[in-house]
Amino acid sequence: MTCTKLLNLSLTLLKSASLPARQILNNSALSAYSSHPPTHPSKQLAMAASIELTREYGYVVLVLVAYSFLNLWMGLQVGKARRKYKVSYPTMYAVESENKDAKLFNCVQRGHQNSLEVMPLFFAMLLLGGLRHPAAAAGLGALYTIARLFYFTGYATGVPRNRMRIGVRLSVVAGVGLIGCTASFGISLIVRETP
Repeated sequence: MTCTKLLNLSLTLLKSASLPARQILNNSALSAYSSHPPTHPSKQLAMAASIELTREYGYVVLVLVAYSFLNLWMGLQVGKARRKYKVSYPTMYAVESENKDAKLFNCVQRGHQNSLEVMPLFFAMLLLGGLRHPAAAAGLGALYTIARLFYFTGYATGVPRNRMRIGVRLSVVAGVGLIGCTASFGISLIVRETP
């Protein structure tokens, strides 16, 4: 049986499969694909996956929402610091020779900026690790969110080392835990038995 015939048979089976499979590949996408299958051999295999999210995954999503609110709050604090220390847009960082409060503003700005820099990695680790370990990922994500609050408030004091006391330490613990959850998910995909 050629790859194209096998693919067409698989697509036919998917058309008559359960509702989750139909949600992933709807009938119009299936018919368009089966009428114009790819010609390159490496593109002739198609895979449909259905992921059933557990109830606990809701906690993962809520942690992401909580971090988003924390990020919004930090952005508002930067806005307040701009007014207080007279640093206008689009200036990203104040210059000490031009503003006597430059260090104070820059510490607030850096606290938020650093959180923005690591946010994509945090979201990816949280969402992916949560697929296999939702309770652990949600707990670690909540710890990370609290750690970022301590990081920001410590940095915003104007003394950069204050971010280290609690914020950095908890962030590292939570971050390494989330990386472990995500690695476990990746390994489970590789070693799983396929029918």
